[in-house]
Amino acid sequence: MKITLSMAISSNPRTWPILDGTVKPDGIDLVPTVLHPSEMFWRQLRYAEFDTSEMSVSSFLIARSKGDERWVGLPVFTTRRFFHTGILVRKDSGIESPGDLKGKRVGVPEYQQTAALWTRGILQHEFGVEPKDMEFWMERTPDISHGAATGFTAPPKVTIHQIPSEKNIGSMMLSGELQATLFYLVDPNLVDRSTADLWNLPDIKPLFPDPRAEGIRYYQKTGIYPINHGMVVKRTIAEKHPWIVLNLLKAFEKANEVANARRMAHVDYYLEAGLLPPDARRSLQVPLVRHGVRANRLTLETAAQFSFEQGLTPQLAKIEEMFAASTLDR
Repeated sequence: MKITLSMAISSNPRTWPILDGTVKPDGIDLVPTVLHPSEMFWRQLRYAEFDTSEMSVSSFLIARSKGDERWVGLPVFTTRRFFHTGILVRKDSGIESPGDLKGKRVGVPEYQQTAALWTRGILQHEFGVEPKDMEFWMERTPDISHGAATGFTAPPKVTIHQIPSEKNIGSMMLSGELQATLFYLVDPNLVDRSTADLWNLPDIKPLFPDPRAEGIRYYQKTGIYPINHGMVVKRTIAEKHPWIVLNLLKAFEKANEVANARRMAHVDYYLEAGLLPPDARRSLQVPLVRHGVRANRLTLETAAQFSFEQGLTPQLAKIEEMFAASTLDR
């Protein structure tokens, strides 16, 4: 059976074996399209162009909460990151710690996006900074935002301004109109429009001086490695051909195994060269990223909790209602 697939241009080694044909799902001929995730989610949320695709976890939660039943979730999680460690601030803003974000003008590409969801949730639970404590400026315009496709409105007590079309987060950070940005995108696509290289400008710095150390701290404390993108398949297809769901899941699990094997081949090379300690293989062979509901329940439930707390969804989403029933015990 031939079905269309859309994956992010930033797809990682765990998903490329699907795109390059190294791993083929049984009985399925995938027709892939590689897109920037900002554009992909907009096209899928607005037009449902693809039979199966990556999907923003936050947008999926919101869409389902508003009765959008076009997709069934697959517990395949393609990208993860400690997003809060990427907060950028102006050096003259007086922001030296997360608590200093209170009362500040903060940019965000889109308020509902998953990166912003995780960052706001962690700021609230780890550092006592709630969304209502900041003044948000959103770059994406209503006509091409993901929120326009999900009926997004600003949650109660949260201030969200629209950045004018002639400006963007980058230009407003440079001019001082913004003092910080929760997340920053410069990759060319149809949705985002910032271009300034804020990471390498003298007036801008990361909020966390050592982002890697902060990510390790958060993971060691919580056991959570935040999920950004999942996968969905059209409900009409999943209901008509239910075997497709598990065959896709098994293919992505196999692709993950292929990626881990390739990674360990590199580890062995460095071991043989004496560039890693002898006991490195034992710790490195444990895969940090796994698909499936069981291995990711804590992270998924935390994302659902953050979405409810932040007023993006009207009730706490149940994980069992997000994913195809045949995948829940994996």
